[in-house]
Order: sequence, then structure tokens, then C-alpha cells
Amino acid sequence: MIDPVFFHVRLRQRDGLADLMTVIERFTPVVQPLAPAAAVAQVGGSLRLFGVGAFDLALRVRLQAAAWFGLHAFVGTGQSWTVAAMASARPNRGGVRVVEPEETEQFLGPLPVGELYGIRRVQAEQLRHLGVETIGQLAGLPAATVLRILGRDGRALQERARGIDYRAIRPGQAAASLRLRADFPRDVLDGPYARAALLRLVVDLGALLRSRGQAAKTITVVVGMVDKRDLSRTRSLPSSSAHTVDLRQAAHGIFDSFGLQRARMRRITLIVEAVDGVQAHTQLTLDRLREARLRVEPVVDALNGRFGPGTVGPAAAFVSREARI
Repeated sequence: MIDPVFFHVRLRQRDGLADLMTVIERFTPVVQPLAPAAAVAQVGGSLRLFGVGAFDLALRVRLQAAAWFGLHAFVGTGQSWTVAAMASARPNRGGVRVVEPEETEQFLGPLPVGELYGIRRVQAEQLRHLGVETIGQLAGLPAATVLRILGRDGRALQERARGIDYRAIRPGQAAASLRLRADFPRDVLDGPYARAALLRLVVDLGALLRSRGQAAKTITVVVGMVDKRDLSRTRSLPSSSAHTVDLRQAAHGIFDSFGLQRARMRRITLIVEAVDGVQAHTQLTLDRLREARLRVEPVVDALNGRFGPGTVGPAAAFVSREARI
């Protein structure tokens, strides 16, 4: 039986994912893109096929990405998806970081708990508040304690802290989670400027989903406050959808539920759990306005694809910066 070896490849630039996939697929078919600028692959069989070690194969991937497409990539390798992803974020000279199975505990243990792959900021703050500062400390806690602190996410996060990650790579499929974020140059209140930023995120997210043949199953709105708190709520859509009108209704419903009033914000993030478009169903309605908007979407997508994102969009998404406070 071939031992699992994972590669996590991340790009310095925000584009070039399709070209990166072209390179990695020359070495292994078991590779999944992680939008917007990373990919994860299983290469245990490839190492045996090419007769090289993990470092040499990672170096080949990195050099070919640079030579063929001008991509600046960093490669991490490890016994699991999590270990490889954290290694790629901490490359050695040469842009490659190899973490052997026997080095996993030594590599992960001293790192701050907030840097654990997949942990949310609020979860890390909960742990630090109770004196859990490092990933090694999280790994060593009793399972019941972690469950009490972090709830249902606790088990998976503690396993990741130990270098264990049972997620399977889905070859050729886009990431199950997509996120877009808007940062404000200074504090803003809930008003036209913040609402315009939220709508721009919704529009961009809908276009991205449609271009990838995906649909949103759930949508999460995260609002970063001036005091460094994050307000986060998730809502399931009545049926999976990539239509801007559906995403807008869900996102604005969540945003309204925060009741921000005079609270000052620094950023807004939208996150969706996506499914393949073939799993989404479009139900006919008697709402003529909605049907008209759905017919216009392909035209708007085509114009933005030809002339650049944001060329055409809702008027409410374009608000003067002077309206921010």
C-alpha cells in the first residue's frame, strides 16, 4: 500500500490557477483546485512512478510553473492536506517545504493556534482566552474539553492539530467553499457605502459561481468590527442558487439581522458553500421581475467577461466614497 503524500501549492499572484492545474496534472490526476490561487494533490503514487522524493517532485512542479507560465508558486508536502497546506505557507529557501511524517508534531506543535489551517478567528480567540496558545497545546487537550470549547468543529480541528485530515481530494472539482472580501480604508457605518460594498461582493460572487458551474448552498456574512471582533452568521438558501437575486436576498437578510446601527466596520466577507450546478434546481415562478433579472444575467456576465469585471452591474453597487460615514 502506498503511503499518502500530499502537495499543497499556492500562488503568489491571484490569477493563474488554471495554468497551475495544467502543470500539476502532468504529475498526478488526483488534484483539486482551491480558488482563487491554490491547489491540493495526492502524489504518493507519483513519487513511485517518477522514482523521486517529495522535494524533487515539488521542485519540478515549481520550476515548470515558473518556466511555462511565469507563476511564482510555493509547495508544501506532508502526510495530510492540513500539514501540506501549512507547510506551503512557510516555505524554505527554494520555495518548497517538506514535512516528513515523523516531523509533523515538531512542525505543528510550536505554531500559534490561530494559524491552524481552517480555524476561525473567533475559535482561536476562545482557545487563547483559556490559555491554549499553540497548536501543540490544542492537540494535547482532552477531547471532551475541546468539544465543550469549540462545539461540533472541535473534533476536526483537534485532529488537524495532530496532523490528521480525512478530507478526500475531488479531482478536477473546484473548492467547496468560496469567499470574497471587501476592506474599507477607514471605519464605516451601516449605510449606502457599506451596502454598496456588500452588493458588489454579491454580484462578483454570483458571477464567479456561474462561471464555475456551481451554485451556493449556504451563505455566510462576516463583518469585521473596529474592536477586532468578527460578527458571523450563516443562512441556508431555500434551494441552491447562483443567481444574484437569491444571493442578494440572503446576504442582505443576514446583514440586517446584525442590527449594526452606529457600530463601525472595517471589512465585510462573504463565504458560500458551493455545490455543482447540476445539483441545483431552478423553479419557475410567476414573479415577472425575477424572471426578467434571470434572463439578463447571461448578458451581464458576457459583457463583464469581455470588458472587465464591474463594467455592468446594479446601480446601487456604485456609491460615492463620500457616502461612507
